[in-house]
Amino acid sequence: MNNPVGWFEIYVDNLERAQKFYEQVFDIELESLTDPTSDNLQMLALPSNYETYGASGALVYTPDIKAGGNSTMVYFSCEDCAFEESKVIDAGGKIERSKMSIGEYGCVSIIMDTEGNIIGLHSQK
Repeated sequence: MNNPVGWFEIYVDNLERAQKFYEQVFDIELESLTDPTSDNLQMLALPSNYETYGASGALVYTPDIKAGGNSTMVYFSCEDCAFEESKVIDAGGKIERSKMSIGEYGCVSIIMDTEGNIIGLHSQK
């Protein structure tokens, strides 16, 4: 069975601030996406490789949807989630739950981005 998650979006109130947070914590570069159906939507895509495990997604700004307060948790895969967790405070975020073991499934950290969104970090270490 393939990964059933095909796409995700993390809604933000300040796209520039959120971009800086995600690029700093994950050491990545986000890429601008255009939506031909909406002038009110700005998107920055996370890097993706459709040949490997994982789903792709984007940070999204639209005045119609406020950031934070939703009930979906997105986990970002990491080599060792403690490394990304160590960058969160300097990037303007908060650590909700420091790295913890989840038994045979590895470890997770729960963090909050600059927009109030809660995301997870997951690693096997």
